Amino acid sequence: MPLSVHVLGLAVFALGTSEFMLSGLLQPLSRDLGVSIPQAGLLISAFAIGMVVGAPVLAAATLRLPRRTTLVALLVVFGLGQVAGALAPTYEVLFASRVVSALACAGFWAVGAAVAVSVVHVDVRARAMAVLVGGLSIANILGVPAGSLLGQHAGWRSAFWAVAVMSAVALAGVLAFVPNTQPPTGAGRPRLGREMRIYKDKQVWLTVVIIALNGAAVFAVFSYLAPLLTDVAGLRESWVPTVLALFGLGGLLGTAIGGRISDGHLFGTMYGGIAASTAALALLALLARSSVAAVGLALLLGITAFMTAPALNTRMFDVAGAAPTLAGATTTSSFNIGNTVGPWLGGLVIDAGWGYRSVAWTGAALAAAGVGATAWASLVQRRTARRSAPLRQAACPAAR
Repeated sequence: MPLSVHVLGLAVFALGTSEFMLSGLLQPLSRDLGVSIPQAGLLISAFAIGMVVGAPVLAAATLRLPRRTTLVALLVVFGLGQVAGALAPTYEVLFASRVVSALACAGFWAVGAAVAVSVVHVDVRARAMAVLVGGLSIANILGVPAGSLLGQHAGWRSAFWAVAVMSAVALAGVLAFVPNTQPPTGAGRPRLGREMRIYKDKQVWLTVVIIALNGAAVFAVFSYLAPLLTDVAGLRESWVPTVLALFGLGGLLGTAIGGRISDGHLFGTMYGGIAASTAALALLALLARSSVAAVGLALLLGITAFMTAPALNTRMFDVAGAAPTLAGATTTSSFNIGNTVGPWLGGLVIDAGWGYRSVAWTGAALAAAGVGATAWASLVQRRTARRSAPLRQAACPAAR
């Protein structure tokens, strides 16, 4: 695996820490800014909305720019967004800083994914994507719990300052190790119109739905995991960073497993991971009052949720291979549609008075829908393969 892919994974570690760390800061942040827990949870949705919009827009806008230059510019904007969040005097300013940071994060994900798959052989794309997703997993193991600890002992703003420093380190790594490639010229020059054709493919939209449902299922619970652990499972608030770290450890294990098996068993990995998430979320809803069960299921959910990530990324590049930049952008948007819808639905069921356990049932229902969407995509692929088989045989001289 080229060193540049690992450097991109390091940058993703900084991005992922910022994206997910609010799940461990909701309580001190809501107290400091005078907002409710669901309102604070909307900051997670704000980041996800920025990711949804930013990925395709920035991918299209930077299509013909040198990729390393684009990555550097986006990291600078992202780092400045963290500084703005650390200094935010009001909830509204913090909300705006999260959206700006998310736009830069989305662009980085889209371009970074295109770089990662372009520097490796097609047969190990899933492993390359596993390195990037691994940065996200390590962010959950180290960055998110560390942000929660900082929030409890040095104020939630200190977590934003820490991410700003990590962004500077990632920037230095990109400048030093990512190749300064120029976009192709002539017939191979990137053309937005040509890349946009991927959106005529039904399989692209089915993959969007699967990714979004999987993300929504996980984030409906993860966004409110801290109050679920303290108010329902009865754990002390000081335990929250440890459980978040366990979730992240599960994510790292799941990413490693998914990266290894996805290249040879793509749909099997998607089925198995999403179905296992459905079961883990349903069990969490049933057993949330048991602190031991809640902690164990948080670890299991990390494994199942992240096991599918390399497969889902690779699936999008398979069905949208003619447009690698927009494929990466579409994957990023799809994950973050889920990351937007999940916290929003979780906030709705909490505000409806159904309690924190209800977010686990919500997540289980979304994951079950993801299993159904995966089955539909598999059926469409088989039908397409059957229809195209006679055409391939007719084109083959040996068949005549």
